[in-house]
Amino acid sequence: MFKFIKSVNQTMTKVSWPTWKQNRRDTGVVIISSILFGAYLGLLDLLFSYLTQMFL
Repeated sequence: MFKFIKSVNQTMTKVSWPTWKQNRRDTGVVIISSILFGAYLGLLDLLFSYLTQMFL
């Protein structure tokens, strides 16, 4: 168990963490992508709902 924890600590020192600016930018990309994808799916849902109501 102690060997594992020591190994984890050694590995964590090799990790290059993103800067605050990179983190903010990447978070913004994820949020905007999620909103756009949600809007796209919502519009498709409205379109298919309309088409099924119209023809069924």
